[in-house]
Amino acid sequence: MKKFGSIRLLLKIYGLVLGIFFVFRFILFITEIDRIDFKTVSIFTVIQGFLMGIRFDTVISSYILLAPAFILLILEILNKTSRIAKTIVFYWVAILFTIAFLITAIDIPYFNQFFSRLSMSAFAWVDSLGFVFKMVTQEPKHLLIAFPMLILLFAFYKLLRKIFSVESPKNSAPILLKITCSILFLGLMMVGIRGRIQKKSPIRVGTAYFSNHSFINQMGLNPVFTLLKSYLHSQSKKNTTIQLMDDKDALAYIQKSLKISDTTDYKSPIARKIVPDSSRTNQPNIVLIIMESMSASKMERHGNTRNLTPFLDSLSRESIYFENIYTSGKHTFNGIFSTLFSFPAIYRQHSMKNMHTFHGFSNVLRKKGYSTAYFTTHDGQFDNVEGFLKANDFENVYTDSDYPLSENKTILGVPDDFMFEFSIPILNDLHSENKPFFVSYMTTSDHTPFYIPDYFEADNKKKKHKIVEYADWSLQQLISMSSKQPWFDNTIFIFVADHGVPISAPYDISLDYHHSPLLFYSPKYIPEPQTHQQIGGQIDVFPTLMGLLEQPYVNNTLGIDLLKERRPYIFINDDDKTGVLSDSLFLILKNKQAPKLFKYKDSNTTDFSSEYPEVISEMKTYINANLQTYQYMLLHKETLGILEKTH
Repeated sequence: MKKFGSIRLLLKIYGLVLGIFFVFRFILFITEIDRIDFKTVSIFTVIQGFLMGIRFDTVISSYILLAPAFILLILEILNKTSRIAKTIVFYWVAILFTIAFLITAIDIPYFNQFFSRLSMSAFAWVDSLGFVFKMVTQEPKHLLIAFPMLILLFAFYKLLRKIFSVESPKNSAPILLKITCSILFLGLMMVGIRGRIQKKSPIRVGTAYFSNHSFINQMGLNPVFTLLKSYLHSQSKKNTTIQLMDDKDALAYIQKSLKISDTTDYKSPIARKIVPDSSRTNQPNIVLIIMESMSASKMERHGNTRNLTPFLDSLSRESIYFENIYTSGKHTFNGIFSTLFSFPAIYRQHSMKNMHTFHGFSNVLRKKGYSTAYFTTHDGQFDNVEGFLKANDFENVYTDSDYPLSENKTILGVPDDFMFEFSIPILNDLHSENKPFFVSYMTTSDHTPFYIPDYFEADNKKKKHKIVEYADWSLQQLISMSSKQPWFDNTIFIFVADHGVPISAPYDISLDYHHSPLLFYSPKYIPEPQTHQQIGGQIDVFPTLMGLLEQPYVNNTLGIDLLKERRPYIFINDDDKTGVLSDSLFLILKNKQAPKLFKYKDSNTTDFSSEYPEVISEMKTYINANLQTYQYMLLHKETLGILEKTH
């Protein structure tokens, strides 16, 4: 082997880059080690996860090294040396692996936040890169990743220089032997690219899922691999729009499930007139608070013992409270959109990038004489929130530019309690106009970079727990300040999360990321507390509120009034996979992979898909029909338009 200098050089590069990939994977493992219960997960399973990682790392390494290997081996066969060729190969390897390592480093905080390896969904913020950069760099724990990354990149460059500096002697072996060894080595590299030899198809994302532990499964993936796979998937023409089922079949299914028998009056296949049994004469104000990262699992009533949300817990016991509500997606834009407009999230699509108009909270209430306003703590251009909401009947959108500059503490703008305090005089002005108002807030404090004001004292020690206490305290300040205002008695408050956080993640989709509190609070209109167990989602908030208002309206959404109707399932979007939940079963659907079915109420990780094929078929039809109907309405501009037909 000493004669084959090119092969030795390539093997050294393999060893170097696989070692660096391993270190990054080990860092990810350490940051997520709390997810592993070593009483139920063996060390052998963890080792298998790391070995799986070597397979995926080899795939990426082999792709990058294939062209350099071809050049170096051809030169060796011809017994030629070329300093220019070797320099080109060096920079090819150095630059491409540096990019690969940067992607791997970025993936660690991304995974910590989203419990998912890097994919094209991360580029939903491509037009707000400056905002995202500051959001990441202002959080100290994210910067901790930068130090090992810089050290590893420095070590990589130095060791790579050393590997290339060694002069290989000319190979005097017979040319036939050199050709044979080169072909065999390139063949091994092709095996490395395929990732496996025993199957017809090359290695897939699903190959990493060898155990019942979702983190260890995902740990084995290489983020360069997942990013490239999701990019190729997004570029396929057949994926520009979803085609889950025939449009006509989807529309017929949804019309039947929503009990729509007559579609002659409206320019929409799902518009239906809702007429309450009794009609309210006065019009209550509506205050909607979309709470950043407020997973139901942070609440005491859902089993949390850290006393993170004492106010929200106490308020839920004075309200109409829904125990089993799920968010449409795991991004803030999903939460804002689905809550306000009662339509779901479709895979990686950004709900608010295109300026469609919708028949939701703001449109319906403004037509009923309400003033409409939206408050956020930060830049209104992020996620296209300001422009999108103004196009959808929000008269005023208050952002960081409206607050005193001195109060903007991070890239996320002002703290939650300051936003609430700032808003009270504005709500008083709206009240003075002698018309009802609809106001929506989007809190952000419970999102990195965390900022906790000096005047707030928390009971917990860890910052990630302190910030939840602060967010809960800020909600208390809103209700306390509101209770002193003349409009308080005539107001219904709604609390719902934009999404949760992956506190517990026994499945490939963390339900804690989607399980949200939902409560309607109003001492005047809801004098007796109620708790409801039926399953529902963010898309049901608007129709449920309209039911409480007892006002006739046209419902042109996929949401239902949870106080009067029942849905068999609710569906959630996790970027590259989707989930469907009943009151006991959880179905996970991933592209080109067999569906998995779990009994999620007891966190059972056994896959029951083989035992319930008919249930799986029903659940798949339900989500496919809903998503296909929503896309049909988008493409045919039927989400709003002029609803009434002219006869």
